[in-house]
Amino acid sequence: MIKNNRRMIMGTFVIKKTNTGFNFYLLAANQQKIAVSSQVYTTKASCVNATKSIGKFAEKCIAEDRVVDTTLKNPETKTNPKFEIYFDKAGLYRYRLFASNGENIAISEEGYKSKSGCLNGIKSVSVNAKDAEIIDETI
Repeated sequence: MIKNNRRMIMGTFVIKKTNTGFNFYLLAANQQKIAVSSQVYTTKASCVNATKSIGKFAEKCIAEDRVVDTTLKNPETKTNPKFEIYFDKAGLYRYRLFASNGENIAISEEGYKSKSGCLNGIKSVSVNAKDAEIIDETI
């Protein structure tokens, strides 16, 4: 959380309804979209649970150095939960977060030109997802 003019600013998850279920995105304190749901959830409750898992798993991944860089020739193996850095079809760096059961639960909103930018995005998810406010736009 960032203190600004006596109020606390933190990340925000926004839950939206789709034609087939529910998904979310994570906004950083500066309102930039930094992660999105990697799937559509059939219930709102399961979508909310995923947002809570992201805060827990992302923090654990940073604390325990659980970031796998698949852009390397011989990437190190890590157990779940973990972040994974990969190249997208445009050749940009992206990340995805895997839960402890191996399910991909979040991906980067955008591609990054540099690996350091991608790593900063991962750190931002870790900071902003913890104790994030949830805005339910399905109501």
